[in-house]
Amino acid sequence: MTEPVVTVRLATPSAAVAGLFARHGINGVPVVGEDEHVVGLVSASDLLSRSAATVGALMSRPAVTVYAEQTVAEAARLMARHRCERLPVVDDEERLVGMVTRRDLLGFFLRPDAEVELRIRDDVLSNVLRVQADAVQVHVLDGVVVLAGRLPQRSLIRTALALTSRTEGVVAVVNRISVQTDDTPSPRRPDAAH
Repeated sequence: MTEPVVTVRLATPSAAVAGLFARHGINGVPVVGEDEHVVGLVSASDLLSRSAATVGALMSRPAVTVYAEQTVAEAARLMARHRCERLPVVDDEERLVGMVTRRDLLGFFLRPDAEVELRIRDDVLSNVLRVQADAVQVHVLDGVVVLAGRLPQRSLIRTALALTSRTEGVVAVVNRISVQTDDTPSPRRPDAAH
């Protein structure tokens, strides 16, 4: 994430925003209130498509934000879902602490597939799950991971998928793992009436 962040206030004149964009080489800024909470965003497209005297009348709202403790993958999913190019990063009290852009995320996800595969094999399968090397095959193409094979228990599949999805460079995970034993608790059946 980028910090410190260039911000504007609700009363900032719209004409001043274009100057900020040019001066800082950016194309969007968060709008913050007196308490440093993000109340909206102003982008270059807002400046071009709308006419207003102040940022408060020009901004897009509500602002889509991401918490500082959320993963990069969660930030990427938020951007994709809301079709935005930047996310203000907030702390647990919703105050602005940084900004993450598509460019930031692209740098994170551009990990060589071989490196991603090695991390999953070593960190997830070997070190955490302690499964045999040939139990699960890992295939990675452009950050999409396919896990195929067999694991002894269903609970290990859930863990493998969760940890794999959190691995740096992973964009998506495809599950092709089967189970030898289903260790998930079955729903309790009511006793038959006597």
